[in-house]
Parts: sequence; C-alpha cells; structure tokens
Amino acid sequence: MSAILIIALLVAMGATAYVLVRGVMAMASGKLGNQEQQQQWMRKRVLYQGVAILIAALILILAGAGR
Repeated sequence: MSAILIIALLVAMGATAYVLVRGVMAMASGKLGNQEQQQQWMRKRVLYQGVAILIAALILILAGAGR
C-alpha cells in the first residue's frame, strides 16, 4: 500500500511541477494575456499541490500508525 502511495505522491509532485513550469513559460512568452487563463494555471497548480500534500500526510499517518 505504501508503494502505491509513494508512486501517487511522485505523480502528484510531477503534475505540480509540470503545471508550474508550463504556466510560467506561457506567461513569460506572452501567450497568456488573458487574466482568466492565468488563473486557470494557478488553480491547477494549487489543486495538484493540495493533492500532493494530502498524500504526503496520509503516508506519514500510516507510517506513524505502524509503530
């Protein structure tokens, strides 16, 4: 079970990094002139970050319960 959670955490962290880099690159190139599109990238990043934090917390809770 912990292996599945670790893989899920890595996927969530990768998704967060991807969305962050993609959003920054789009804003730097000027492709995102629209405020709503910029907000969508930020919302996706925050969502993936939250998922990663929840998975990390779950891993820590399960590790503490095993003692």
